[in-house]
Amino acid sequence: MLKEKIKSLAKTYKEEVIANRRHLHAHPELSYKEFQTAQFVKEKLKEIGIEKLESKADTGWTALIEGKNPSKKIIALRADMDALPIVEANEVPYKSQNPGVMHACGHDAHTASLLGAAKILHEVKDQFEGTIKLLFQPGEEVAPGGASFMIRDGVLENPRPSGIIGQHVMPFIPAGKVGFRQGIYMASADELYLTVKGKGGHGAMPETLIDPVLIASHLIVALQQVVSRAANPKIPSVLSFGRLEALGATNVIPNEVKIQGTFRTLNEDWRAAAHQKMQQIAHGLVEGMGGKLDFEIRKGYPFLQNDPELTARATDAAKEYLGEENVIDLDIWMAAEDFAYYSQEISGCFYRLGTRNEARGIVSGVHTPTFDIEEDALEIGAGLMAWLAVSELQKA
Repeated sequence: MLKEKIKSLAKTYKEEVIANRRHLHAHPELSYKEFQTAQFVKEKLKEIGIEKLESKADTGWTALIEGKNPSKKIIALRADMDALPIVEANEVPYKSQNPGVMHACGHDAHTASLLGAAKILHEVKDQFEGTIKLLFQPGEEVAPGGASFMIRDGVLENPRPSGIIGQHVMPFIPAGKVGFRQGIYMASADELYLTVKGKGGHGAMPETLIDPVLIASHLIVALQQVVSRAANPKIPSVLSFGRLEALGATNVIPNEVKIQGTFRTLNEDWRAAAHQKMQQIAHGLVEGMGGKLDFEIRKGYPFLQNDPELTARATDAAKEYLGEENVIDLDIWMAAEDFAYYSQEISGCFYRLGTRNEARGIVSGVHTPTFDIEEDALEIGAGLMAWLAVSELQKA
């Protein structure tokens, strides 16, 4: 039975997948600079015997694994490869060797899992019909997102997949379990850059100044009404400001204050309306207090929607592979993912791989200096991806 064969191969190749993950973890590269990572992926695919490779988006790859009757149906599997500008705090043998750069979001695990799935699928290619398209993608962490560049370079064409499946680690789900959600799952993400301009001077003479620090303080509070009062409460929205830069001193008021934040939601109409509302509130308040404002909104990733039918089939296949007790339902997640670009173009299913192990202290969230994964989960990471692809092809 093909499912049991895939399970057996996943177990056989588990240590190799772990070794690949550790190599990638020790050699992280920032977004759009994944040159060594891309070379590593290319070499591993060649070792497997996969010859149909194409370079995409400078540091990305696409590859084909053709079964019998290759044109019958095409399904895509995607992994991202970039790391984050974080100093790793873990003391492990595979600790980052690139100072200030760390795989703190699990993309090393994603890439290693897809390489493992590729090895499994290549070995069983005579046992399924159709084609599996592998996408190794750069730049998920930095807008405008490597997925948009992969699509620009034709990754969804020649041949065009009927659907795409992506996997992401989840440190809040125990290793051994996976999670799925049909429909809207993750938020859009926009970056906000504001500069409040006033007239600085001595803090003891406020009557001679236009204080941008005071204006900025009012502005941050006022903008919260976009979510608390202007948004439909049935539409999840988040407005957060994470950087406020006022280069004055105890008795020095600066000429300007810089603010940076993020806006996230799950509805494109409200997203556009919120952008307009924020501009209106911000300009009106700042100018009303005598200042001037530069306000840039950089549109980021769209919201991520899992195709209900593809996701339902993938969920059933995961239950068949892992047992129903090991497949959980996911809630809405207000983080963003550029996998959303793919799901806007073709049917998509983005699911979560549990990587938590409380007994070993592997509990840190993504984007933290102590993030790590329970590596036993990589056996599922590789095997389940392979099974989901084959299972989808069998439903052609």
